[in-house]
Amino acid sequence: MNNNTKIGFIGGGALTESLLAGIADKLLPAKNIFVSDHKTSRAEFLHNKYGIDAAVGAGKFLPSVDVLFFAVKPKDALSAMRDNAAANHKTLIVSVMAGISLNDIERIFSANPCVRVMPNTPQAVGAGMAAYALGKNAVAKHAAVIEEIFGAVGRTTAVTENLLDAATGLSGSGPAFMFLAIDALTDGGVAAGLPRQTALTMAAQTMLGAAKMVLDTNKHPDILRDQVTSPGGTTIAGVRALEAHGFRSALIEAVLAATAKSREMSGKSS
Repeated sequence: MNNNTKIGFIGGGALTESLLAGIADKLLPAKNIFVSDHKTSRAEFLHNKYGIDAAVGAGKFLPSVDVLFFAVKPKDALSAMRDNAAANHKTLIVSVMAGISLNDIERIFSANPCVRVMPNTPQAVGAGMAAYALGKNAVAKHAAVIEEIFGAVGRTTAVTENLLDAATGLSGSGPAFMFLAIDALTDGGVAAGLPRQTALTMAAQTMLGAAKMVLDTNKHPDILRDQVTSPGGTTIAGVRALEAHGFRSALIEAVLAATAKSREMSGKSS
């Protein structure tokens, strides 16, 4: 992309806003970013906060944007795409909507390059994880655009479309599993005598630090765990308790359950 690239969003909800926070005046000039939302109050809020062009309706920007995001609720997806099918045939169509297949999108935008992206909520703080799948008309230059946009708010990985449900189950739903773990660790700290706010800060920072070590060192988690697990020490006592209560199995089953639900929502069988 360059400073002349124009991006439009159909839908101005939380996911769109989390992208705006990462790209407006950082990746692209705010004047090159457009949002259409069905609520005037929401459009005004986004305009005032990010300096972007936001209004009800996409007629003003639809023919001229280089990238067009669809970020509405899945139940409204097909009607939103049909309502905006007049987009330029060269425009890159990007869907961040669960349950809407590339086939669904390409039936409406048959001449356009299309991409499905499954992001997650930590992109709101620049630590997102987005998996994407290219449609039949999308090529390497379109993948580069996706990686640049979502790279501004976290990390990206390319997958085939049949793996997007698994990506949803792992990284899409995964933050909720980690929030639950942080809450449980906090309760453990409180049970051991720590003040709650102190325990919460310690639990969240500990999880953040552990994740950063995995990503920055590229070492297997088992190796990093072994480095802190002394013979007969405190850590192995805690690991033993986790194993006894099925900690690993619970997380594996959580990802599989979320993946199965994503497939169900997409109208696919396991």
